[in-house]
Amino acid sequence: MQLIDIGVNLTNPCFADKHQAVLDRAYAAGVCQLVLTGTSVEGSEQALELCRQLDETAQRLFATAGIHPHSASDWNADSDRQLRSLLKEPNVVAVGECGLDFNRDFSPRPQQEKVLEEHLAMAVELQMPVFLHERDASQRLLEILRDYRDQLPAAVVHCFTGEKKALFSYLDLDLHIGITGWICDERRGTHLHPLVKEIKRGRLMLESDAPYLLPRSLRPKPKNGRNEPAYLTEVLREVALHRGESEEELAAHSTACARAFYGLPTVD
Repeated sequence: MQLIDIGVNLTNPCFADKHQAVLDRAYAAGVCQLVLTGTSVEGSEQALELCRQLDETAQRLFATAGIHPHSASDWNADSDRQLRSLLKEPNVVAVGECGLDFNRDFSPRPQQEKVLEEHLAMAVELQMPVFLHERDASQRLLEILRDYRDQLPAAVVHCFTGEKKALFSYLDLDLHIGITGWICDERRGTHLHPLVKEIKRGRLMLESDAPYLLPRSLRPKPKNGRNEPAYLTEVLREVALHRGESEEELAAHSTACARAFYGLPTVD
């Protein structure tokens, strides 16, 4: 089986000096390609540099470039120029992480909306897919996306944790859905169990969001409590269970979906 992790925060400080070991464990587990998430201009630059340093073949590691809604207040006159420059790099395969977070409101909501629209405009101009973040903001995100959707090649709501109404609304807009270890959390993720089978093939992708969201069903658990891309197999197991598919079936179609979404090469 081959898996693609569509969202891993490999630039997180907890992975410092451990990058190659983390990747080696991922490859050994069948995670053949990874997309490193950019959440700020600096973080996007770091993600790109990791791709260059750790993947000389340019076949396994890729990155996104964007500004997370938590950091929307950091947007300035140079942000557009800097992100556009990054998005022209061959290893950078999507605009984002961008979106709306009305749960924590670390940046004012009007600023979050402005910065999201800046990202969407770039994606339309450059004809690149978008990696979206949403928390407690599905209705507003949908309202903004509708003005751009016909011109966007593709967009994924990453780490989907919402309810049925939000999921169906995203699918009605022909968006992709990313599922993480949230579905493995017996305290807050069980509502996803009946929902994942509603996501048709060709719209479902898997992600670790490491080092966050360690699957709580994982046995044995790592002593450091840190999630890694190698544990994507646990997300695969849980999603396959609730879709009524074999792990091999789910791996095949979710990997094909991710490869098509990001335009990634095939690997042996």
